[in-house]
Amino acid sequence: MDPSVTLATLRRMKTEQSPIVALTAYDYSFARLVDAAGVDVVLVGDSLGMVMQGHASTVPVTLADMAYHTRCVARGLSRAYLMVDLPFLSDTDDRAALESAARLMKEGGADMVKIEAHAAQAPVVEALSRAGVPVCAHFGLRPQRVGQLGGYRIQGRNEDGARQVLEDARALEAAGADVLLVECLSAAVTARVHEQTTLPLIGIGAGVDCDGQILVLQDMLGVTQGRPPRFVHDFLADTGSVQAAVEAYVEAVRNREFPRPEHSFE
Repeated sequence: MDPSVTLATLRRMKTEQSPIVALTAYDYSFARLVDAAGVDVVLVGDSLGMVMQGHASTVPVTLADMAYHTRCVARGLSRAYLMVDLPFLSDTDDRAALESAARLMKEGGADMVKIEAHAAQAPVVEALSRAGVPVCAHFGLRPQRVGQLGGYRIQGRNEDGARQVLEDARALEAAGADVLLVECLSAAVTARVHEQTTLPLIGIGAGVDCDGQILVLQDMLGVTQGRPPRFVHDFLADTGSVQAAVEAYVEAVRNREFPRPEHSFE
């Protein structure tokens, strides 16, 4: 069996230009499946509010929800690195973020927490890092803030937007983030983020210039209701079985065959 993935593994993969494969999972059975397929990072995302609970957004998801699903997923992993979202309003200040991270790591078994953040939240990232919590900083489109954004909008399409994204990236890295994740970002701006930062950079709908890629499991299996996002590919339709679909996704990311230009935004 391959050795367990650690934060050092992810850093080494960036240095060696070996693509990082990431995927969501929310339960024990799928955690076992994606782990066996060779996924490097498993995210228990607050996207569970939509794909597991049927909500219209991630906002209703509670910390208790996240801790429960994290425990389930942790039991199914033997190799992959476990990243978990801090849900909406669980990270409003240093104390709240630290208490939330402690619960997800101590009770749930998380290896890393993911926080939707921008430059102004760098002090919260710094507090987590100072306490020894590995942090993934998620910026670009931040789904917890779609109410403020007026919908799921592509970020970085004008110079002001690009400047803000780059400011966020630099501030979050300086604050002690260990991994960066960018969502629904102009591919050209993603390339600039990749050039100007040193951390492993994982993308979703952010173009090819990343150190890794992530998708929501239900999206890449084609079972999400409604029109799929442009950046999604239905791997189940290509393969005919769930296991083969996940293995095909792993291979496509490893070989830099996914995402393709048609999955990116200008």
